[in-house]
Amino acid sequence: MADTVETIKAWQCVGCGKLEAPAQCIGVCRDELVHLVNVADYRAAVARAEALEAVVRRIALTFPKAGEGDRTWRVLQAQAKAALGGLAATSSPVEEPLAKSPENKQ
Repeated sequence: MADTVETIKAWQCVGCGKLEAPAQCIGVCRDELVHLVNVADYRAAVARAEALEAVVRRIALTFPKAGEGDRTWRVLQAQAKAALGGLAATSSPVEEPLAKSPENKQ
């Protein structure tokens, strides 16, 4: 995914941050505002998105055997936490169940 995005190479001033990318002018130039990101930051974001997509795909396509639902869910949660990286450690865990079960009548 990261390799399919067009990138430009430019020089950036370490003092003021000015960007400059040399190109051949054909006489019809017009400056436009563009938003640029550092390619390393972009590739890290793409890698994280792909890891999260893989976990979502596993959740969507997993059908646990009878009696294995809780164990399967814990494994999927562990994989999701690994994909989230540092975010999982700083986020507060969900204390309430997503659905009320017979053991948890509230």
